[in-house]
Amino acid sequence: MIWSKHNISSPSAPADAMQVDKLILWLLRGGGSIVAALVLLILLFLAVESWPALRHIPAGRFLNDPSWNPAERMYNLAPMLSGTLYAAGGALLVATPLGVASALFIAYYSSPRTAGIYRRLIELLAGIPSVVYGFWGLTTLVPLINQLHPPGASLLAGILILTLMILPTIALTAHAALLAVPGEYLRGAAALGMSRWGMIHGVALPAAKTGLMAGIMLAAGRAIGETMAVLMVTGNVVRHADSLFDPVRTLAANIALEMAYAMDDHRAALFISGLTLMLMVMALAGMAGWLGRNPHA
Repeated sequence: MIWSKHNISSPSAPADAMQVDKLILWLLRGGGSIVAALVLLILLFLAVESWPALRHIPAGRFLNDPSWNPAERMYNLAPMLSGTLYAAGGALLVATPLGVASALFIAYYSSPRTAGIYRRLIELLAGIPSVVYGFWGLTTLVPLINQLHPPGASLLAGILILTLMILPTIALTAHAALLAVPGEYLRGAAALGMSRWGMIHGVALPAAKTGLMAGIMLAAGRAIGETMAVLMVTGNVVRHADSLFDPVRTLAANIALEMAYAMDDHRAALFISGLTLMLMVMALAGMAGWLGRNPHA
């Protein structure tokens, strides 16, 4: 019997491929385990550092104290929590339709050349450092708002800056989700005589819903945790905002402003702020994961 080179190597090829697959599987599992361990370690660190305050300060005081004044042992985080939620929520309300519209324009309305240029511009926005956004907002956006309604440094300025920062995240993830829609769905809709908008509204957007929601959750996490840009444009006054033109302070900005000189319960209260932010972001990540497992929810 004559054995060719192919005949000799073929029995071992599947075994080699299986070994490579097993190695890649273990590497991926190891990487995932390391990431999960890091998240748990960060959460544990925040909890340990928060414990000195939680041990003898009732949790209700962090929402019911008259004000935030650590020198007087008052630790009301509620105004900064509301400022964080108002700024992030307002930015999401503005950035989500703009980001999805940008993705639809790139995927279905623009020419390939225009789509490539537009996508590069969005990617450029995503790469700009947050301090540059904050510096632009401080020198340009805040004076413009001040002409409309003093003092200029306000919740509105924070919302607009965060909108610019999270818009690329929503647009790029929405575009990726739209590209993942099976082509046969779109061809079937075209064969039925549906208009372009009918195809987008009735087929593409429902099919890409999971990816769209994941992108929005990711953007929300960034908006909640953003520090430097928000610190520079919101005025940093610890108060509940009664209008878009009122100055506010977010939890992240409060940590950046006071951690350098904080001690004892004051320092632990700042770690409680960080723990609160961490839990909020984890809740968003959990919601995104749930939507991924339940695409029809």
